[in-house]
Order: sequence, then structure tokens, then C-alpha cells
Amino acid sequence: MNRRHLTLALTLSLTTLLGTAACGKKQAVPDIKIGLIAELSGDIPAVGASCKNAAEMAVAEINLEGGVTVAGQKHGLRLVVDDSAAKADQAASAAQKLITQDEVLAVVGPNASLGAIPAAQIAEQASVLLITPWSTNPKTTLDATTNQPKKWVFRACFNDLFQGTVLAKFAVDYMHKHKAAVLYDVSSEAPKGQAELFKKDFEANGGTVVAFETYTTGDRDFTAQLTKIKAAGPELVFLPAYYTDVPLQMQQAHRLGLDVPFLGSDTWSSPELIKLAGADAEGAFFSNHYSASAKNEITGTFVVSYKKRYGQEPDDVAALTYDAFRLLQKALNNATALDRAAVRNAFAKISDYTGVTGKMTFKPGSGDPVKSAVMMKISGGKFTWVTNVDPD
Repeated sequence: MNRRHLTLALTLSLTTLLGTAACGKKQAVPDIKIGLIAELSGDIPAVGASCKNAAEMAVAEINLEGGVTVAGQKHGLRLVVDDSAAKADQAASAAQKLITQDEVLAVVGPNASLGAIPAAQIAEQASVLLITPWSTNPKTTLDATTNQPKKWVFRACFNDLFQGTVLAKFAVDYMHKHKAAVLYDVSSEAPKGQAELFKKDFEANGGTVVAFETYTTGDRDFTAQLTKIKAAGPELVFLPAYYTDVPLQMQQAHRLGLDVPFLGSDTWSSPELIKLAGADAEGAFFSNHYSASAKNEITGTFVVSYKKRYGQEPDDVAALTYDAFRLLQKALNNATALDRAAVRNAFAKISDYTGVTGKMTFKPGSGDPVKSAVMMKISGGKFTWVTNVDPD
């Protein structure tokens, strides 16, 4: 070997050694396909972007850590992404395509309940594990015929049965409000369910819902509904709507002289809401799945890594998506074989998990984790932590 070839060989060897040292572990070959259904287009693209970002980050980290070990064999993950466009039919089509054509081992998403419910039904019928990061509607994990838990569908978030209780108690006990008005999208699964559950729980806590107004997806003029709400004399207005609707509702309410506190659900959690609403959102409260300012190592590490990678603070959709992939990683490592049934069975055996969004406890036979909620306030143009609310 001449000097030139020797120098080249030494350089290549050194590069390889440095690369291996930098990674700590040999990067796994990405041979396990995991489907992701996100709302990349349509009415709530910020939700889809957060989901996709966190999924890509989680998969990259898992592979750099050496991948997963299934029945003694090392494997890497490969993400296969599809767009639900925040529509029910497109979410179902995406699930069908990922399962039958792309032959993914498991599916993460969709997030919005409108798409998660039909996608979950497809996964259940096909016997494929589906984990939704952000769908809170109880229907997502329940069989529509028997009302019993689906076998193949799980979520990383709490559901609206818990969220309704949290919001109602917060309104009465913390805000000291006993007369509420509600404005919600009757054609959207999560907002509709949240409105109905809040009304039920608020009244059970001694409150009165003085107005219960509806609109339809795509509406941009809420003057008629807000005029009725103002006339009813509420002490607060509950707006379980996505970040695309809430700013307009707040602005129009203020123009009508409706100056009472606003209360929202986890549908508010995108930072886009503050950008669009501006000062009209100041002082409003909403429930959420985590706080990016939480003082624990797991959350802190995730927030720093996400901001370094994407240049922005991760919202709750990103945090829940990341937790969903780490839960899936745990299931894969515990699976007895590299097939859909074995992975689902391993996931179903997870009883406790602590992730970015806190501690989760899965009761046997349920796909819904028991976990805490976080109440947030919009103050100084930022989401600020108020309190954590633990399950009873």
C-alpha cells in the first residue's frame, strides 16, 4: 500500500471511529415500518406539523440509541407518513393505506378526534395497534356497538371524561364562577364532546349553563351566537374550539362588549392561538396535557432537544407524540415476536410509564391512561402554568 492509499485508509478509519464514538451505539437499520397519520393540511396544520416533527425526532433518537430489540434481534424504525387533512374520510383512507399497502407494524395518530375515531375503527378491524397522541374523545378507544374498550387502540393523553371534570371544578373552585355560557362546533367530535361533558360536570358542581350555542366548521361570523350569550349574562364563556376559531370568537365577543373570562380546553394548546388572538386572549385559562416549563429532567431534556432541532418550543401535541413513540419503543423491546399481535400484546402489558407529559398508569383492559392535567393561563403573550390537577 502506497503512502496516499495508507493516508486515505487511516482517514476513513478515523472517521468511522469518530462517528461511532459520537453516536455511542451503532445506528440500527430502519427495517420496522411505523405509520404516522397527522393533520398536515386542512383546518389545523399546526397540529400536524408538531406531530410530524416530534415523530421524526423520536424515531431519529431511537435509531441513534441502537434501535429496538425484538425477540433478541436489533431493528431500527422507519417512519411512513400520511396526511389526514383533519378530515374523517381521509383519516380512514390513510389508516387503510398504511395498514394494507405499506404494511406498517403499528400506527401513531391521528390527533384530532374527528379523524382518530374512524382511523381507530379501521385499525381495530384490521388487528393493528394504533396509538393516538392527542384524541381525547372517549369514542376513540371504545367499541361503538358494545361500548367496551377496543383491543387494538390506545392513547397517550387523558380523555374528555376527565377533562370535563377538571374544567368544571376549576371554573367553580378556582375562578369562583357559577354561570357559564358555551359556544362550540357541533360538527367537530372533540369540541362537541367537550362542550357536552363540561355542561354536565359544571351543573353537577353547582353551576348553571345560561347559554349553549353552536356553529359549524368553517363559520367565521359568531356575532349572532355571542349576542345571545351576552344577553344571558354569563360569568365566563367556555370555548372548546381549535386555535383557528378561538381568536375570532374572542375578538368578536370583545367588540360586542362581552368582557367576561374565557375558558378553553386542550384544543387551545397551539402557540398559533396567541399569535392570532393577541391581546384578546390575555387572562384566559385552558386545560392542557403538559407544561414546557415543568421542572423535571425528562421534560426539560425533550424541550431543549426539540428547540435545538426545530427552533421553537414544543406544544402538547409534540410532547404527546414523542411519548407515544417511546411507549411503542417499550412495547417493541418487550414483544416476543416481530408481528402485529405480539407488539399489541406487549403494549397492553404496560402498566406504568413516565414520559414528557408525566406519569401514566394503564389499567388492565383499558387503552386510556390515568394521568394528570395541567391548567394554563395566557399571560404576557405566553402560556403560563397555573396548577396541576391529579385524578381522584
